[in-house]
Amino acid sequence: MPRIRAQITAIKSHVPDLEIGNEVLAASHGKWDAETIYEKTGISVRRVSRDNECASDLGIAAAKKLFDNGDCSPGDIDFLLFCTQTPDYFLPATACLIQDRLGLRQNCGALDFNLGCSGFVYGLALAKGLIETGSATKLLLITADTYTKFLHPSDFGVRAVFGDGAAATVISGTNVDYEPIGPFVFGTDGTGAPQLIVPAGGMRMPPTQDTAKESEVEPGVFRSARNLYMNGPEIFYFTLKTVPNLVNGLLTKCGMKLDDVDYFVFHQASRLVLDHLQKKMKIPEEKFSMNLESCGNTVSSAIPMALEASLKKGSIRQGFKVMLVGFGVGYSWGAAMIQFPEKDIL
Repeated sequence: MPRIRAQITAIKSHVPDLEIGNEVLAASHGKWDAETIYEKTGISVRRVSRDNECASDLGIAAAKKLFDNGDCSPGDIDFLLFCTQTPDYFLPATACLIQDRLGLRQNCGALDFNLGCSGFVYGLALAKGLIETGSATKLLLITADTYTKFLHPSDFGVRAVFGDGAAATVISGTNVDYEPIGPFVFGTDGTGAPQLIVPAGGMRMPPTQDTAKESEVEPGVFRSARNLYMNGPEIFYFTLKTVPNLVNGLLTKCGMKLDDVDYFVFHQASRLVLDHLQKKMKIPEEKFSMNLESCGNTVSSAIPMALEASLKKGSIRQGFKVMLVGFGVGYSWGAAMIQFPEKDIL
């Protein structure tokens, strides 16, 4: 008899209504024109949260789309995982606030975990463990980040790439004779932490008047210790070095070849990064997701948002074997093989 296995049964995403288009960036920075920004990043607009709009608000909006669509009801959920690097508070856990606002059961487990670009893959692994050990039967994984709140207005390099967004994914226990989620491959290299970081705000460097002071870090670019710093060249080098090995490691673990995979969904970092990875690994364009144009790099939600878009377009069909590849801030990386059920999950 087939054992209980974890399976993705629904995905919905949400982005803020405010937009920053390439024309605005070009006019305010003058480094590239609007067309060049698009060619380099693959982004036409990036979504920006309002001052009073938090990651929890975006995540709740995504989850309500699931409920409104009839994918499940709040009473069905017995565990909530919330992945974010922009929580509402240091404490309590934002997952507790979301449980209350969504009207989830009080006998529902809820926890936050802090990961960025690899967060969705890690979340699937946590969900699989909870469901396949009998600790949960229907789990809600919410990813949400509001990175734009960290960005200095003068820092074109990060403003051109990052956008805010959220995704809500239902993972359910099911009786099937195949592996809907997994196996996984993970990796971590904490020496890369300084290359993508917000230095101030935590206990290592609490916010003070000094941490709010801005300095000119390069001509025309200002930043304080409370702003996000990204070393673009180092991140690019890390990605090109790490991701091909990650993909090959998962293929070996699965006993598969590259051609056996029906579709690839990588973290949506930028067009420059994705183009280099796709060409370096010789992945056919028609099997490779590119979902940046209308949202930008949404960090932990980039992969589930790309999954949802690919399902809607028909690029991913029921029964497809799909490789998910997350990589970035940490440094942290992870890859998973998933297979969708033989039914429509949208």
